Amino acid sequence: MRAAQVVAYQQPVKLVDVPEPKIVDPYDVIVRIAGAGVCRTDIHIMQGGLEAAFHPKLPYTLGHENAGWIEEVGGAVSHLKKGDPVVLHPAVTCGFCVACRSGNDMHCPTWKFPGVDGVDGGYADFMRTSARSVVKLASGTDPASLAPQGDAGLTDYHAVKQILPFTYPGSTVVVIGVGGLGHLAIQILHALTPARIVVVATRPERVAFAKSFGADEVVLTGSDGGVSGVLEQTDGVGADAVLDLVGERDVPANSLKMLRKGGAYVIVGYGGEMTVNLLEAINHDYKILASQIGSYTELVELMELAHQGKVRIDSERFPLEDVNDVYQEINAGKILGRAVLIPSH
Repeated sequence: MRAAQVVAYQQPVKLVDVPEPKIVDPYDVIVRIAGAGVCRTDIHIMQGGLEAAFHPKLPYTLGHENAGWIEEVGGAVSHLKKGDPVVLHPAVTCGFCVACRSGNDMHCPTWKFPGVDGVDGGYADFMRTSARSVVKLASGTDPASLAPQGDAGLTDYHAVKQILPFTYPGSTVVVIGVGGLGHLAIQILHALTPARIVVVATRPERVAFAKSFGADEVVLTGSDGGVSGVLEQTDGVGADAVLDLVGERDVPANSLKMLRKGGAYVIVGYGGEMTVNLLEAINHDYKILASQIGSYTELVELMELAHQGKVRIDSERFPLEDVNDVYQEINAGKILGRAVLIPSH
């Protein structure tokens, strides 16, 4: 089968022929990939930015936002059958540790992260994962369109769940960044909270895009990263919570300036650093939270919102062989929502 692999850092992804995955464990499943979402993390991986975190052995197949149809199941799997449409939780977990048993399976200390940590992901015709990672979809569902929900949507969903205690009628949540993550975060906030949503965007052409998904107000970054715009929208008090979907340059520092006293700053995007003045943090009593991915249960909940039509993805589809061109389009800011790679079976 064909697969798009990172073979060396600072080099384009290569399309290569590799053996089809096989059932190894009784709880394994083989998924015929319908679509695999393209994430900026893939670009960080190609640049070597995650090498220190995961030490993956090269080459391996990228793709951690995956959906498709069940192709084959292990002997212990009885609730799935060939042809079932599914979306995949990005992590493969043990099921027995305290984290897994308590429903926080994304904190499993022995987890695997296919497409990220050296385990083969879904930029291929087929992918092997665990039955524990499979969320079955309604019969007749087009799984390709839901692929980015497995990571982009799930990460947003987990972040929003963390700030629920900070939202109430009349509260304001700021979303920084209105691309592939941002348009999903806006919808999830509307589905789960009564908060007013203020989006911080870098370019005027993103204003209409943000409002089409439910942003109540949009402010442009300007010379201060949007701080003055947010303070103006909140009568100088600041926001109850800030979702930072960028996490680079001066965005983290500016995010703290946007908060009201006692507010919450949630880090989703990464790549930058932040210095915290402890006295200032205590005086403002703000909370700093981080969100990687959510739990399996949270992905099930998110799929229900998608089924109800409350969270939809703005996506463009591309053939798998166009993967490097897609990365260039993303870097150039030409894709507003999410890109999905489609293998030609």
